[in-house]
Amino acid sequence: MKKVDIKEENEITVKNIQAYMEKTVTKFGSGAKVTCPKEFIGKKVYLIIKKDD
Repeated sequence: MKKVDIKEENEITVKNIQAYMEKTVTKFGSGAKVTCPKEFIGKKVYLIIKKDD
């Protein structure tokens, strides 16, 4: 199984945003997923993990 590198940062700036949404990660088989509209299939996305409040 391939390990994904995780970068911890305090701030991020993003330009040219097409859309944004807040979702909850759910269990999917032996992994996890975030559901989003199918209009974004094939698009490059960035997943930002928020610290617990």
